[in-house]
This record gives sequence, C-alpha cells and structure tokens, in this order.
Amino acid sequence: MNNPSANRLELLQIAEAVAHEKMIDSEIVRAAMEESWARAARFKFGADLDIRTHIDPDTGDLTIKRVRTVVDEVENEATQILIEDARAEKPEAELGSELVDILPNFELGRIQAQAGKQVVQQILREAERERQYEEFKDREGEIVVGTVKREEFGNIILDINRGEAVLRREQKIGRESYVNGDRLRAFILSVRREPRGPQILLSRIANEFMIELFRSEVPEIYEGIIEIKSVARDPGSRAKIAVISHDSSIDPVGACVGMRGSRVQTVVNELQGERIDIIPWTEDKARLVVDALQPAAITKVCVDETGLPKEVVVNESQLSIAIGRRGQNVRLASKLTGLDLSILTEEEEMERRLSEVNRKTDILISALDIDDVFAQLLVAEGFDSPELLAGSDVSELLTIGNIDEETAEELLNRARARVDADNSDAMERARDFGLEDSLANFGELTPKMLEALARNKIRTLTDLADCADWELAGGYSLVNGKRIKDTGILEHFDLTIEEAGQWIVDARLALGIVSEQDLVKDEPEEEPGEEPGEDAAI
Repeated sequence: MNNPSANRLELLQIAEAVAHEKMIDSEIVRAAMEESWARAARFKFGADLDIRTHIDPDTGDLTIKRVRTVVDEVENEATQILIEDARAEKPEAELGSELVDILPNFELGRIQAQAGKQVVQQILREAERERQYEEFKDREGEIVVGTVKREEFGNIILDINRGEAVLRREQKIGRESYVNGDRLRAFILSVRREPRGPQILLSRIANEFMIELFRSEVPEIYEGIIEIKSVARDPGSRAKIAVISHDSSIDPVGACVGMRGSRVQTVVNELQGERIDIIPWTEDKARLVVDALQPAAITKVCVDETGLPKEVVVNESQLSIAIGRRGQNVRLASKLTGLDLSILTEEEEMERRLSEVNRKTDILISALDIDDVFAQLLVAEGFDSPELLAGSDVSELLTIGNIDEETAEELLNRARARVDADNSDAMERARDFGLEDSLANFGELTPKMLEALARNKIRTLTDLADCADWELAGGYSLVNGKRIKDTGILEHFDLTIEEAGQWIVDARLALGIVSEQDLVKDEPEEEPGEEPGEDAAI
C-alpha cells in the first residue's frame, strides 16, 4: 500500500529541485503545494470554509486545519463562531481569536490532483517571473549576451541567464537574421511588468548600444578619460560619433580607433559592418560641423542670427560627398551636431547673396528715386535701407566716393521723408487693427513694430505684459531632439531676446503687476565675501 506522506515528500523534493534550478525560494514551492491541497480540501469539505494546510518539509506529513474566528455576532457561519459556542469547545477562547479544528487527510482524486498540479505550476511560474523581473529591473542600459531560442513574426526570442528577452523586428539591424543557438549581444532597452510575465526588450539600433560597445572595447572610455559626447546612426549602414578627451595627453580619436583600427573594427563587426566616423568634439559649432561632414571639404560655414551654423558652402565637386548617398552624410551630421544644416554650392551661395543685394537695391530705388548704380553703391557701403540712411548724417555719407555734401543732404532728406511717410501709414494701419494708446505711447516701439504687434492681436500694454520674450524676438525649441525655429512677431526688426525681455518687464512695472522690490528679490544672491566684478549679473 502506498504511503501518502512518502509520495508527498517525493513530490516536494522534485518540486524543490526544479525551484533550485530556476533559482526560486524552496519556501515558495512548499507554499504552492500547501495551497493546492487547501483548494482540494475546500472542494471536499466546503468551498466557503477557511481551510489551511501545512506540509512537513522533512517527512511530507500533511496537516489540514479548519479555522473559525470567534465573534459576538455571526455573519458567516463557514468562517465564524459565536463566543459562547467557542468557549464550549475551548474555554479560553476570546473575541477575535481563532478556533482551529484538524480535518482528516484524504486521497486526491484525478481531477483534484490535476487542479493541484496546475496551482503549483502557476505559482512557480509567477515566482520565476518575479525573480526574473527583480534580476533585470536595474539592468536597463546594459549589454547582455543571449542565445537565440526562436523567432516569432520577425521578433527574436533570446535565452538570457535563465530568462527570456525579446529583440523586436524594428530593433534589429537591417535585415539581420539568426538561427537557433546563435550567440547575440544586445542592449537592454526596458524591463516592464506584463500580465504574462516581465518583458525584457532589447535593441541593437539604439545609440546607447554603440556607446556601450565602445565602452567595453576602449578602456579610456570605461575609465571616463574619454567621453562620447554625441552619436548619430543609420543602423547597419553608417554612424558618426564625437568624442572628447579629459586628458590633454590622450588623442580621443586615436584611442577609439585603436592600433591599426583594432578597437573600432571590433565594434564594426558587431554592428554588421556599420561604417563608423569618429571625430573630435569641440564647443566651436562651426568647427564641429566641418568635422562632422567629413570626408567633404567645406569652403565656408554660414551662421544664423543666433550665431549657430545653418548653411554650409562647398565646391560643386564636393556637393555629392557632403550630402552623401540619399542625404545620409548631411543627415547624420545634423543629428550629431543637433543643428539643421543645409548644403549649398559656392555658385548657389553667390546667387543667393546677389539676390539679396538686388532686393535691397530695388527697395532703395523705389524709396529714394535714384538709379540702380547709385543704389548698388549705397548697399555695398552698408546703407541698405531707407531707415539706415535716415539715421545717418552728412559726414557719414561723404565717406562714400563721388558723393558731395549737396547730394548727401538730398539723400538724407529723401530717406527721412520716406521713413516719416511709412511710419505714418504704419501707425494708421495699427490703429485700424485696434491699437490702443497704452501701447502706442510705450517705450521705444516704432510705428512698424506697433503695426506688427496689433496685427498679431497685441494691442494694449496688458497684451504686451502677457507675452514671453521668445514670442517677440523668436528663438528655438527642442522637439524630439531637433531644434525647431519659433518665429517672433518682431524678429525681422532684429530685436534681441534681451531687449524683448526688458520691454515685457517694463510693461509689467508700468501696470503694477510687479514692483522694483520684486525684481531685486528675484536677483541671485552673491556668495558671502564676493564682490561683483565685470561679469556680475545686473
């Protein structure tokens, strides 16, 4: 005759061996078996009963208990007992205590045995998932090495240290494919709890994957002597990285390349032959752009109104190299530098400059009623608008060849008359848009500025006070890592962000929204013992 305790002990030992293999606490295994027996007991003795079980880990003996709570008013007869009845069975019973009855052991039927097995398996699976999540939750950002287990709909499932991870199709390099048993390195992108267990998501296209590969191959990066400042990739095709050395005696590019290219070649091989350009990082954005567009030879870098590179001029023969196949070179250079770069040939840049000169020349011809030769001469000397001329004096114009005092005075008179007429028209249009005196009489706003503000529904001093500086002067925003231009209402008047901010502060002061004391309060305090120097903020 079979011994039930011996059978349970053997099952417990087998389950514990499985748990040890999967690195699960043996107490969880025993608790799972006890829960399976408790479910079977509730099926036999009553589903509403509070039944608890205990299996002796040494002998396999099973104890089945029914527990009832002692109360003064019974609401559930299956789990509660009146204090009078409890004291009849156990004189020392108190309110809130538990009355325990030992129930007889029994043999499991086929259905109960199968249900119990499923309970144990479920609890073991949940314990394994929790163990896997705890093991990997703090390892995001690391590289793991796994064995390809299978492929599902283009996604690769890897076995990583008694766990599974997923390399999704869109996170693979190009069209790379693997067969079962292949060893694969990947970057842990995220670790998430999911209903069916922890989801470990991997990537081979993330910029961080390349950074970690270099960190493992270049000791100077691992030690922090060399820093990778920026990375741009077309995974599997081409990449650019910018590096800087914090030790002047170490060449950052040479250290990353290694002897005869050994270090970078190891990374290239891991990335399916991805070509990697390594350039030195510099805070000089123009220099950085020149290096980022290698191997193209750059003729000139043009900056925007904020002083940041915007357009790159190259010789016609270098145009295709600078742009790269399908725009790859300039696209990667833009990502690496964080700038929106355009490539122009020398001829295109010259045509653009000539077009700008012609535009300014036409304005002077129309405004001052002069011939094109005279207008071109003025533009060449920097007097490229009626406003600039109107703000000049005779002595400045006499420095231009072939202009005498009488001609200079006539030019100034014409320019000032035109500016006055334009300002009068602009103010009239501003009034038509609803401009009010509170704004019209404020500060250094010109009639054309007032027209632009009124056109954009800024018609009172209160409207101006509610503005942000970038709304007036323009600026740039970072959207998904890309600089996006924000056009300011008064940007084409060459208004700086500082001037815009001061106007807004002055408007708030005039309205009483803030006080001089508030402004002083908001200024940063000086460190004790420091005296303001030339660079002190005012």
